[in-house]
Amino acid sequence: MTAPAAWSEIFAATFGPRLGTLRPKLHRYCARMTGSVIDAEDVLQDALAKAMEALPAAAPIANPEGWLFRIAHNAALDFLRRRSRLADLITEEEVDMVVEPLSQTEAREIAATSLRTFMRLPVRERSSVILMDVLGYSLREICSITGVTLPALKALLHRGRIRLRDVAADPVERLLPVLSAAEKELLAFYIDRFNARDFDALRQRLADDVKADLVGEVVMHGRSQVSSYFGNYSREDRWRLGAGLIEGRPAVLVFEQGPNSSHPAYFVLLNWAGDMLHTIRDFRYAQYAMEAADIRILDLAISKDDRN
Repeated sequence: MTAPAAWSEIFAATFGPRLGTLRPKLHRYCARMTGSVIDAEDVLQDALAKAMEALPAAAPIANPEGWLFRIAHNAALDFLRRRSRLADLITEEEVDMVVEPLSQTEAREIAATSLRTFMRLPVRERSSVILMDVLGYSLREICSITGVTLPALKALLHRGRIRLRDVAADPVERLLPVLSAAEKELLAFYIDRFNARDFDALRQRLADDVKADLVGEVVMHGRSQVSSYFGNYSREDRWRLGAGLIEGRPAVLVFEQGPNSSHPAYFVLLNWAGDMLHTIRDFRYAQYAMEAADIRILDLAISKDDRN
């Protein structure tokens, strides 16, 4: 068996700089398949790990992009099965059907469709529409990625487009989560100390077994390693933090000070064990996750009702 270090070398030689372009594209697909930019990153990392392990036996690969997408597609299906969402085991009828090209307006509408709306499509219809109408793959390429026959794919695209138009016209109202006073206080503490450049106060709140994941770059473990996480931030003052929700989850929103300061550049997820920081998940190097994220900016003012 090839050693993990060699897997990395073979993977880098095969994909090289292309992975920087492919990774956001793969995430875009996984986000629409799972309905979450956060879950999509988990699926993507799982797919890349599987690809790295499988590559030595598979090389040489005629179409590396298609091969990698097939692995990501299967990883997304595995994720959905684990979440008990795979409920559309359709019969692949051999239907002679022509897939009509979309108008520019229709293509823009589908590309802008929310993740929640895509999740209302059956899985195979969802996958087919995403690969063709969002990512621009051909029928033959989609057949190679998903493993369905060409007639079945045409049927899936036809039904998926119709269903997507129907559900997009009937949005589902979703209630916002209510944060407790404790959740607000922890989020406010982190944001306040960061914006004050008081990184020592944040280091003091690190749990002994803390983990910091700079998504797509490096993972740090333990207080000693994670203490250095704040080093780069301490050497620059262009970032300021705010509070928000990402897909209903409390999050730190990171704004770059300047002309575009009204919209966050990326986000950070925090998990606490009591009042100690247990996990930091920083999307600074995975800003592609913002493309379809459900983001809401929060006011962390604590009311009398929260305190009682």
